[in-house]
Amino acid sequence: MKITIASGKGGTGKTTLSTNLSSYLSQKEKVVLVDLDVEEPNSALFIQGETLESKTMFKQIPQWTATNCIHCNECATVCNFNAIICLETEVLIFPELCHSCWACSELCPTNSLPMTPKEMGKLLHVKSHKFDFVEGRLHLGEEQAVPLISQTLKYVDETFDNLHVKIFDAPPGTSCPVIEASKHSDFVILVTEPTPFGLNDLALAVETMRVLKKEFGVVINRYGIGDNGVEEYCAREGIKIITKIQNDKEIAKLYSGGELIYPKNEGFRKSLEEIALFIGVIK
Repeated sequence: MKITIASGKGGTGKTTLSTNLSSYLSQKEKVVLVDLDVEEPNSALFIQGETLESKTMFKQIPQWTATNCIHCNECATVCNFNAIICLETEVLIFPELCHSCWACSELCPTNSLPMTPKEMGKLLHVKSHKFDFVEGRLHLGEEQAVPLISQTLKYVDETFDNLHVKIFDAPPGTSCPVIEASKHSDFVILVTEPTPFGLNDLALAVETMRVLKKEFGVVINRYGIGDNGVEEYCAREGIKIITKIQNDKEIAKLYSGGELIYPKNEGFRKSLEEIALFIGVIK
């Protein structure tokens, strides 16, 4: 089972839920937690273990060779991302805009745009005493998260069998990185908070999941603050609220100290149990 934990906005508690749910489920299941928030990964702050793999990740970028180029402009025409400009005497390539689709290289009639590797980030695989953890981390200055997310997911699929529960800690928002982190999942947990900001961004996330035709449910974090807007919205839209995690100062203290919460907070542990029962991991 592949479960993506996402949210319409940052700071709702995705990493809190991802790390604790992974550890909780690992008591009975084989689990791998994958931090796909590659622009600012922080799940590793809560995980200690032995590093099994640490490697540099690359994306493919076209490199212009002038020898046979006839400046036909085909490369610029087929590029949907404006990453190439064909001038009379040279071809300009903008790597930060390139999506590594290979169209320019494959369709060049003179093979003047061979694809070459460009370093974009790192992949880390750690074995904790309870479960496996994989992290993608984008280099500072890299604009595109999707290629690294895609390669991290590929590594997970090749490394772990279908008996593993795979939990993906997704980036916040509703843009391309979230879609990449969610599109192959069996279920998506949308974490929100009971505030007007939380409701606004939850509605955007719900719309995204519906376009992707994904099954999803909602977890309300910090329940007890704000208002009832999120509950009323879910009732109107027929969206299942999986659990409500109470706003609790003890949870904040444990999180701030880099500790897992459920071993020391019964209410939080109960919420994890409700999630596990809802998604069918624990019966």
